Amino acid sequence: MTMREAFIKTVNEALRNDPRVAVVTAVISAANFPQDHERVVDVGIREQTMVGVAGGLALTGLRPVVHSYAPFLVERPYEQIKLDIGHQDVGAVFVSIGASYDDPVWGRTHQSPGDIALFDTLPGWEVHVPGHPEEVTPLLEQALRKDNRVYMRLSLHENARAYPVGEGFTALRHGKRGVVLAVGPVLDRVLRAVEAENADVTVLYASTIRPFDSDGLRRAVADTDHADVMVVEPYLEGTSAHLVSETLQQIPHRIRSTGVKRHAELRNYGTAEDHDAAHDLDVVGLGSAVRSFFRG
Repeated sequence: MTMREAFIKTVNEALRNDPRVAVVTAVISAANFPQDHERVVDVGIREQTMVGVAGGLALTGLRPVVHSYAPFLVERPYEQIKLDIGHQDVGAVFVSIGASYDDPVWGRTHQSPGDIALFDTLPGWEVHVPGHPEEVTPLLEQALRKDNRVYMRLSLHENARAYPVGEGFTALRHGKRGVVLAVGPVLDRVLRAVEAENADVTVLYASTIRPFDSDGLRRAVADTDHADVMVVEPYLEGTSAHLVSETLQQIPHRIRSTGVKRHAELRNYGTAEDHDAAHDLDVVGLGSAVRSFFRG
């Protein structure tokens, strides 16, 4: 089962059992939800309308789930997210597919490495980046029970196993040279890179990246001999750097941000693996980053 399939299964179960849950789509995945259901709305290829409808449903007390490819869900209707959801102070669960470049065959229109950076410009959003399909359901079930604003970023890439989900970071490896924070589906690559370099570092895993687990990061850094932190995110590099700096503002520290490069505009299609390599998000690139940062 993929993350997308786990999402669809969980939401369909919620539609049957929770009278608050509604679904709003703009064609993408619409056929996977019952079209004759009074709380399922497909607005057609009108992403701004999709968000506006979700805001209206939320104002009536429903819990809308809004779904599409990341650029169509976040970038195209950004103003509506800002006004119809955020400024109205209503809650909704936004769930995207496509990640940064899961489907490069469709070109740049289906790529959104900047989605979480955009949500960071808006207050009050909870952000989940699961790394395995089995993490999707518990995160989504928790989100559906709440009334807040939630963004969940699904990917075709996944780790070999699931880890317990929650708001805090999970320590999977302990070392003294520094800390690597791996977000969502990049974890396995990070672990392989750290092991290949025989790096004496702590590895933290995050399936929830907002709210940022400042206490967890401070504890991990306190257990090392060097306040050196590398953040590996499967989206725009540096997205969480401001939160690391804020967390460690009383401690002299170094940060290395690794993610989809800000200065690179890749105009060839290629495969997702080609894009990972170009952005140094494969095991080789991550190994080089670990080596230069923690041994430099």
